[in-house]
Amino acid sequence: MKKLVYTSLFVFLFLSSKLTAQYTPQNLSKDDLRKANHWVDKTYKHLSQDERLGQLFIVALYTNKGENEISNVRNIVVKEKIGGLILMQDDAAREINLVNEFQQKSKVPLMIGMDAEWGVYQRIATAHKFPWAMTLGAIQDKNLIHQMSAKIAEDCHRMGINWDFAPVVDVNTNPDNPIIGNRSFGSEVNNVISSALAYANGLQDNNILAAIKHFPGHGDTSTDSHLDLPVVSHHLERLNTIELAPFKALMNKGIGGVMVAHLYVPALESGKGIPASVSKNVITGLLKDQLGYKGLIITDALNMGAVANKYKPGELDAMAFKAGNDIMLFSQGVSEGKKLIQKAIDNGEIPQSRVEESVKKILLTKYFLGLDKYSPRNPDNINSDLNNDSHKILVQNLYANALTLIKDDKNLLPLQGKQVYYVPLEEAPYQTFANEMSSGIIIKKGNEINTIPANSTVIVGFHKDNTTAYKPYKISEASKKVLAELTKNQNIILTVFGSAYALKDIDISKVSTVLVSYENNDDSMTATADALKGQTKIWGRLPVLVNDELKAGMGIDLEPKAKK
Repeated sequence: MKKLVYTSLFVFLFLSSKLTAQYTPQNLSKDDLRKANHWVDKTYKHLSQDERLGQLFIVALYTNKGENEISNVRNIVVKEKIGGLILMQDDAAREINLVNEFQQKSKVPLMIGMDAEWGVYQRIATAHKFPWAMTLGAIQDKNLIHQMSAKIAEDCHRMGINWDFAPVVDVNTNPDNPIIGNRSFGSEVNNVISSALAYANGLQDNNILAAIKHFPGHGDTSTDSHLDLPVVSHHLERLNTIELAPFKALMNKGIGGVMVAHLYVPALESGKGIPASVSKNVITGLLKDQLGYKGLIITDALNMGAVANKYKPGELDAMAFKAGNDIMLFSQGVSEGKKLIQKAIDNGEIPQSRVEESVKKILLTKYFLGLDKYSPRNPDNINSDLNNDSHKILVQNLYANALTLIKDDKNLLPLQGKQVYYVPLEEAPYQTFANEMSSGIIIKKGNEINTIPANSTVIVGFHKDNTTAYKPYKISEASKKVLAELTKNQNIILTVFGSAYALKDIDISKVSTVLVSYENNDDSMTATADALKGQTKIWGRLPVLVNDELKAGMGIDLEPKAKK
C-alpha cells in the first residue's frame, strides 16, 4: 500500500493527472511542467475533432518516387491535418525543404520520424553509416553506444527529425530470423537491455525521442513481417523471460515510445491470427495495464504485408486505435481511418476520452521536443554535415571496440613484422583491408594457395556483402574448402567480416586464430587492420549463441602492442 502511495505521489508531482507522456526532458521544473500543460490544454482546446483525429496519423514521405507522390503527401498534410511524417529514401536536402514547407502549413507542428537504427544512413545514402546493433552488442563499454546515438541525435536535429524509431530490443534467438538478425543487440537479454538503454539515453539526452521495438518481441521469427504474419508460439513463461524481458526492464526508464509489431502471439491473444498491433489484449491489457507503460504507443508500419494483406486501409487504422495505439504509422488510409474512428466513437465502441488521452500525450511530447517553436532547417551542406571526419573517427572506434577474438592458439596476434599472406574469400570488396595492411601482406586468390610457402602466417578474410542488414551470412562451400586446405600446413588467422553466425557451420578446430569483425565496410576493415597490427585493444564479446562451441559472451582480451 505504501509503495502505491509513493508511486501516485511521484506521478502527481511530475505529470498532471491526464498528461502522462513517458518522455520528459532533463531538469524539468514545476514551472516548465505548468507551461507544458498550459500549451497542451490550449492547443487541444483549439483543435476541431477532425484535427484531433489527424494527430493520430503519421504518413511516409519519399523523395525518390516522383512528384505525384510528394503532391499526395502535401495534400494529406494540408487536408487531413496529420500529426507527423516518417522520412524515407532518399534526398536529404529535398526532405529538409519539404519538411520546412509542411511544418509551415501545419496548425500543430509535425512530429518528424525516421528509422535511423544505424543512423540516418538507413534512409539517406550520402550520410555516414553507424554499426548495426549486433555489432554494438559486442562492445563492452556501453558508454560508446551512448556516444554513437548522441551523434545520431545531432544528425537528426540537422535534418529536422524529432523521433528515431530505435532501438530494436528484440532478443535474436533465431539465427535464421530474416528481418531482425543484425538489427538486434544479440541473444542475451541482459546485454540487449544494457545496450538498448545506452542507445535510447543517447538519443533522449539530446532531445530526440526513442522508441523500443518490436513489442512483444520479434527475435524468434522465421517470417518477414513485411511480407506475411509471423507467429511466435512460445508459452507465457518463455515470453516473460526472453521476448518480453527487455520491454519490462525498460518500461520505467523514461523511453518515449514503444512500437508494436505485426506478430501473432497465441499465448497473449486468444483470437486466432490477430496481430499484436491490433490486439487490445496485447496493447491495452498487457502493455498499458499490466506493464503500466505511459509513453507513446505506435504501430509498426501499416503498409507491411503482415497486416496490409489482411485488412483494408482505414479499417486497419481504426482497429489499431481501438486496440490502444496512440499513433498509426505509415498509414495508407488517413481519411477513411478518421471516419471509422469517429464512427466507433459515435457508436460508443471507443470513448472520446481515448482521443483526448492519445492526442494530449502526442502534444505534450511535441512540446517537450521543442516543437511548439519550430525553426526551419537549412539544406545547405547537408551531405557533408551528415558524413565527415567526426563520424568516421567515432565509427572506427566503435568497430575497434566490437572486434571479438574467439581464439589465438599460436599467439599469432598482434602481427610482429613477419611476412603475412592474405586470402580474401566470399563476394564482397576487400581492398580497403588490403590497403590498410599495406606492404606487409601478399594477396593470394583462393586458387593460388598452393603457392604459399608451408608454415606461413595466412590471414583468411570472409568478406560478406553488407550492403543491407538482411544479406545472407552463410559461407560458401568453396570458401570452406579453401580454409580447410590452408589449415593443413599454414598458420591461419580467420577474420570474419560479417555476422558471427557465419561461423555456425565452419570447422575452426584447426584454425589458430579467429577474429569476428561483424561487418564488411571501409570503417570496419580499417579498424580490423589496426587491431591486427597491435595498434588498438581487442576486447569484444560474442553477442549471440552461434553453436554449441561458440557461445554468447565468448572473447579474449588482447592488449595493444607497446609503442617503442
